[in-house]
Amino acid sequence: MACSPVTFQLGPYLVLKTDSGSRQLLLFSHTCWTVGRSDDNSLVLPDRWISRNHAMLQGMDNGEFYLIDLGSRNGTFLNGRRVSVPVTLHDGDRITFGQTELQFFSPPLSLHSGAQATQPGNNRDLTATATLHVRRLISVMVVDIRDFTVMTRQIDERILSETIGTWFRRAGEIISQYDSWVDKYIGDAVMAVWIHDPDHDIQADMLDLMRAVSALATMTSQLHQQFPLPFPLRIGAGVNTGYAMVGNAGSGNHPDYTALGDTVNAAFRLETATKELGIDLAMGETTYECLQEVGASEQFFKCRTLVPKGYDSPITAHGGTFSDLTRFLTCHS
Repeated sequence: MACSPVTFQLGPYLVLKTDSGSRQLLLFSHTCWTVGRSDDNSLVLPDRWISRNHAMLQGMDNGEFYLIDLGSRNGTFLNGRRVSVPVTLHDGDRITFGQTELQFFSPPLSLHSGAQATQPGNNRDLTATATLHVRRLISVMVVDIRDFTVMTRQIDERILSETIGTWFRRAGEIISQYDSWVDKYIGDAVMAVWIHDPDHDIQADMLDLMRAVSALATMTSQLHQQFPLPFPLRIGAGVNTGYAMVGNAGSGNHPDYTALGDTVNAAFRLETATKELGIDLAMGETTYECLQEVGASEQFFKCRTLVPKGYDSPITAHGGTFSDLTRFLTCHS
């Protein structure tokens, strides 16, 4: 008696077409594959338009795969559209790194019933919570609405909902405009991450980040012209630069691509410190040092010594008002 065939998903793979034929990279032996020019990548592509550490593919315990750009200079494209946030890959998707194009496949495989097979999505190497894999130099921006709790007691819930919804949407648009994405929405705050490409001028990233902060401040201050708010809204911002692990901190059903570590924690502490110091913007020492290369000085951002909550010793920070930030950015307009 013939066995009926059954179908399950074969492990996805990439196909790279070259002059000498096609090259395949099977995606079932690990949870993470990195792509770039550097020899330490899972897939090394000798394309001068590709960054040393360009992008990452993350396998989940449910068999799904995500494509994440690692702050590459020239971008990662999926089916012709630039990737700015982690995206799910589907069978037949075209992925472009620099001038190199690959194709992602996740084909079905027919087997006789009763045949022993292990689906890659159930591989024990793919844990329920995928670990963070890539250590990168990043800048973290945390922006918080000032006196939000006070405002909630003074306006109608419908108006409050429309206001905060509009603020979140516009914040996301501004952050996307300056080559990042909203990593977290937290109450009345947002967190965004810039991943720095070693091949790219980090000072250009820093200027984009500061322009994003300035645009967020302006947008927030104008919301009372659209909504009947009891007072104009303001924000405070903390920015910090350093190394952190970047990747998926969630599960297969609930992926959560983010950055973790003291670099991120310090950004939140810096934002909190702005309230105590009576300033609008506070940045860590490394962020300030990068901006010094493009003209930042004590004239714009004064040096401060802080003892953030949870820290045993003081840290050095630099900060000022949004007016100071505008004066600094005017020099680079």
